[in-house]
Amino acid sequence: MRRPLLLLVVLAALAAGCSGEKREAPVKGDAGTQEAPAYGDALVEGSNGDVSGFLSAVTSDSASHGAANYIFNGLVRYDKNLKLEGELAESWEVAPDGRKITFRLRKNVKWHDNVPFTSDDVMFTYRKMIDPKTPTAYGEAFKQVRRVTNPDPYTVIVEYDKPYAPAMESWGLNILPKHLLEKYPDIKQSPLNKSHPIGTGPYKFIEWKPGAKIVFEANPDYFEGKPYIARVVTRVIPDQATMFLELKSGGIDQMTLTPLQYSKQTDTEEFRKNFRKYRYLGFAYTYLGFRLDHPFFKDKRVRQAISHAINKKELIDGVLFGLGQEVTGPYKPGHWVYNPDVRKYPHDPAKAKALLAEAGWKLRADGTMEKDGRKFAFTVFTNAGNESRSKTAAIIQQQLAAVGIKMEIRTLEWAAFINEFVKKRKFDALILGWATGPEPDQFDIWSSTKTGPDELNHVGFANAEVDRLLEGGRRTFDMEKRKKAYFRIQEILAEEQPYVFLYAPEALPVFHKRVRGIEPAPAGIGYNFIKWYVPKAEQKYTSYQ
Repeated sequence: MRRPLLLLVVLAALAAGCSGEKREAPVKGDAGTQEAPAYGDALVEGSNGDVSGFLSAVTSDSASHGAANYIFNGLVRYDKNLKLEGELAESWEVAPDGRKITFRLRKNVKWHDNVPFTSDDVMFTYRKMIDPKTPTAYGEAFKQVRRVTNPDPYTVIVEYDKPYAPAMESWGLNILPKHLLEKYPDIKQSPLNKSHPIGTGPYKFIEWKPGAKIVFEANPDYFEGKPYIARVVTRVIPDQATMFLELKSGGIDQMTLTPLQYSKQTDTEEFRKNFRKYRYLGFAYTYLGFRLDHPFFKDKRVRQAISHAINKKELIDGVLFGLGQEVTGPYKPGHWVYNPDVRKYPHDPAKAKALLAEAGWKLRADGTMEKDGRKFAFTVFTNAGNESRSKTAAIIQQQLAAVGIKMEIRTLEWAAFINEFVKKRKFDALILGWATGPEPDQFDIWSSTKTGPDELNHVGFANAEVDRLLEGGRRTFDMEKRKKAYFRIQEILAEEQPYVFLYAPEALPVFHKRVRGIEPAPAGIGYNFIKWYVPKAEQKYTSYQ
């Protein structure tokens, strides 16, 4: 929840703060009274997925990245207006040609075990990211670097052979502690990833009970000031209906509501008295993705037919209760590279059947499609605990049946889903989502070179022109040239349909009203998390100070 990762698989939110133990000036309370922020209390948040590890360099799920962001920092981050600002870097200078960045590091930062943070840690992190032994999906950005040097403990100089537009953003990667990890050839198997992470961030790790909870405690020595909320507890509750009951009964303070919960189940005086709801369109979308070497999905006419068979408006109305927007590609409407003029696939079952017929599929007397004696039947996989994705699958199942395609649905626990099926490419199709960010570069998702088990091109998409455009888009700082490249990429994706891009859901977080300091901004709501607080008189967990 703390800040958007400067990588492709992220949650939403940032961390900013004050310095030292200084108290903030009084702010307006809910009733217009003056109140001063107070230290103490705990925030108990609900999560429908458990972490797979605590080092974001070697994990790719949102639960793990969210946990890591309480504990670790990057050199830079996005501020509330989605502008890059320093985090572990106090300042930086960029050469006129963009090929050299000189970072000046903060000098008052310590790891949670009290060892000073220095440029050696940045060097170590860089070397781990380019090490072939590191199972990371995010090494590509660091392979663009020609050389990194650290002439002193608080200076890091990064040099590139070619311009690299996402360069600054890439250094938002969580920096790793050299003194604790240098003895582990594979950091994914280290205690810092599996049992006891130590970072520089606003919260220290206390405990992890797999499948149950993760506990973090405020870092009193955090370089931006001790967070007001003394403890954060993430409870793992896979079922969202159960989570909602826990919210209403006081077992948790925060969760992400389903559209049904937001629209229909929270519109009561009692709920409004105790909770605040928020909604905004984040950098995220949901998709139906095809394994492109599957014999059914090799022909783009089949993928286009499925796109015509799916009624996105029905999904948005039935699954999201209108709390979302249709998408036609990997950028949300309103993004500066969003292309509104790509090929569209309006709901048209007749067109879907015609395209299937062109691809050799024949409609049998029983209403099912058949080719070479084989029925068109496949299984779509999605993760358990995500009500919106389950409902999306159920509606698509009905819509495809109307054109003669039988789709079975299989839901799996998150870790098994990712590790045993997605990474091993043991699926026919997927209903999943990406949370991205302001930077439009999506090399890791769409490049034909990124199809390995620990990489993010899960469906095996390969297109030579897209590869060239991806390379061109990140090799220039000219926004118009970048926009032209990403517009064309969206045109190709719209034609090829490796995914059916379904919708961008609105983020629907809810909090107990005793939590103050939440101020929505373009970055979402978590960018100032360490400034959130609970007034003394309303603190619930008084043992945490």
